[in-house]
Amino acid sequence: MLRPERMSKVSVTGSKAVMADVIGAVHELNRLHLSDYDGTWQGFDNGDPISGAEEASEKLVTVRALESTLDVDDDDVEPDSGRLEDGWEERLEEVRTRVNDLDDERSEVRERLRRVEERIDRVAPFAELGIDLDLLSGYESVDVVVGEGDLAEIEAALEAADEIRAYETFTGDSESDVVAIVAAPADDADVDAGESVVDDALVGIEFASHDIPETDRSPDAYVRELTEERRDLEATLEEVDTEIERIRNDEAGFLLRAEEALTIEVQRAEAPLQFATTPRAFVAEGWIPTAEYDRLVATLSDAVGDSVEVEELERADYDRHGAPTHTEDVQQGGPAAAEDEEADREPQKAATDGGEASGADRSSSEARADGGVVTMDDTPPTVQSNPSPAKPFEVLVKAVSAPKYGELDPTIFLFLTFPAFFGFMIGDVGYGILYVAIGYYMYSRFESTGVTALGGIGMWAGGFTILFGLLYGEIFGLHELGEIVWGGHPPMEKGLSPATVDYAYAWLIASVVVGIVHLNVGYVLDFVENVSHGLTDAIFHSGSWILMINGLWIWIFSAHGESQKPEFLFTAFDGQPYDLGFAGFPEMALVTIPGVGTLTLPLLVFLVGLVMLGISDAPELAEALSVLVNALSYTRMAAVLLAKAGMALVVNLLFFGMYEDPDGEWHFLTDHDPSYVAEHYGDAADLVFPGLMHEGVAGLLGGIVILVLGHLLVLALGVTSAGLQAVRLEYVEFFGKFYDGGGRNYEPFGYDRNHSED
Repeated sequence: MLRPERMSKVSVTGSKAVMADVIGAVHELNRLHLSDYDGTWQGFDNGDPISGAEEASEKLVTVRALESTLDVDDDDVEPDSGRLEDGWEERLEEVRTRVNDLDDERSEVRERLRRVEERIDRVAPFAELGIDLDLLSGYESVDVVVGEGDLAEIEAALEAADEIRAYETFTGDSESDVVAIVAAPADDADVDAGESVVDDALVGIEFASHDIPETDRSPDAYVRELTEERRDLEATLEEVDTEIERIRNDEAGFLLRAEEALTIEVQRAEAPLQFATTPRAFVAEGWIPTAEYDRLVATLSDAVGDSVEVEELERADYDRHGAPTHTEDVQQGGPAAAEDEEADREPQKAATDGGEASGADRSSSEARADGGVVTMDDTPPTVQSNPSPAKPFEVLVKAVSAPKYGELDPTIFLFLTFPAFFGFMIGDVGYGILYVAIGYYMYSRFESTGVTALGGIGMWAGGFTILFGLLYGEIFGLHELGEIVWGGHPPMEKGLSPATVDYAYAWLIASVVVGIVHLNVGYVLDFVENVSHGLTDAIFHSGSWILMINGLWIWIFSAHGESQKPEFLFTAFDGQPYDLGFAGFPEMALVTIPGVGTLTLPLLVFLVGLVMLGISDAPELAEALSVLVNALSYTRMAAVLLAKAGMALVVNLLFFGMYEDPDGEWHFLTDHDPSYVAEHYGDAADLVFPGLMHEGVAGLLGGIVILVLGHLLVLALGVTSAGLQAVRLEYVEFFGKFYDGGGRNYEPFGYDRNHSED
């Protein structure tokens, strides 16, 4: 649970004649994480792909291209395991041809539709003018320009232009900005080739000109013709899309089966690239959970009998820094070979195709005795081992980085603390039920491992939100559960009203205490990790932090210098609001130092820890006060608690209304109208807000909208504030004490079939 599964490094040596069968068996087993051969072993080269790999890759590219064109998604198709029928290649080619033809036709229709729409856009302004298009072109003595702009500005610019002798403007309806300009150039007009006197005259104003379409039809008729063409093209496009959708529905399952089968074929065909090979033999190495080793041996024995030699090379433990602390050599005898009568014999030579082994093959036997093939990045991958309830929280650990093989896995601590932190900050039965419902939906309806894990986390967080909501007696910010569940005042209060502000101080203290405990656990875990480097190192490095954090905070909560410390430290759990009899630790004075003051036992403990830290790692003295800052960081839990409660209170205040009684407590007007306050209390109570629900039908309807949207906002912000703050406390404050991460992901050679059979 606290350590990943133990891994064994294994090798498989055999003849190339059985390599394909070995690859198939290992692939179906889906438990061996292959290591890459780095090419440094004399006489051995990286293997070549099995025959057919290139053809399978091309077909796989074709299948995935068809899935992209048809928008086939694995989540949209129910898993349907089955074999690819005979002649599936011909079927694939037929689908490819049909889909490509339809896709080409769709692209062509879309392009024609785009051009028609552009032409409609170009001619639309001319339709507004109501002038036949053939009347707007073909003149030699005058310039005709059509565009959009302010008529007054246009005419002023034309009037001021020296190059224009006379002009006339035409417009459509009064709401249109389209203007047709007919202008006669002056006799001495100097205009550049290809331009008109109108263009020069309108340079200084905002005017967008339009090209005049070349047609002898009226603008209205031209627009009607183009609109009809657009409808025909849209109908054709719809027919093509319908046919593509039909093919998608008919062929999605087949394409997914083909993709899965081809993916597996390509994976198997390219596996030799990771092997060390000679012309006649191969050697493959990898990592497998130790508990699965016997299953690997049995699987290969069933597949190829005695044609391969499977060896468990080592079982190694590593410390958090990746250094080997203990290696159990099982190649020459160990737990797996203790009962073998031939355990002391020289390892067998690699099986070959027959005849005397070549020099390279003899090197294989010698290398096996020397400890195996040289492989790249030979540290074992990490397989996290956690109980089922804690499994979803592995995704939060991996979001930082997977634990190293020999490192403590913090997943179980996340499972024990993250939901509690979240539930404490939200603490509402209504919100908790919604979080559980959303989490269950994500957990049960999605195939993605990450989404289902987040759903599981959501259900746990929602469950603790309900638990704390019962303790607070709240449902959607209302305090009705206090009477229902507890028959009066609930055991906990969030502390928003003037009469209950002492609870807010109590949660500040409680947050710090939780932080101190949480940080202590982190330092203890760091102590356990550092013991592998020696007890002295662990005591001086990790133990120094344990002494400092506890010494400093016991002093803060002690009677020494009480007058200089916040009063609520000594009253929150001594009657205001909880009477637990804790009014602080005693002073624990040891000696009074003239000119300095009294040295107490907690301060001495802190100073001893500080000296130990200086001895073990002097540069870290600059971080000594982090034992104060890190614990104070946990007060963000109390801050989020009050912020979320305040938001829910405002939403309910606006809808129900609220009054403050003579004792300073706040009450929502859920059962009374605003007149109740004056009638029942007179001037002794204050009406905070009358509430929209009491303001007639319009106020009621508007209030319902505010109530629903407001609580949805609080629900969403609960995730982004409480969730992120809880994650931050885990990652920054807690993980930083003992966790490095950086482990290798376990990626076994295999494939989880959903749509195909072997």
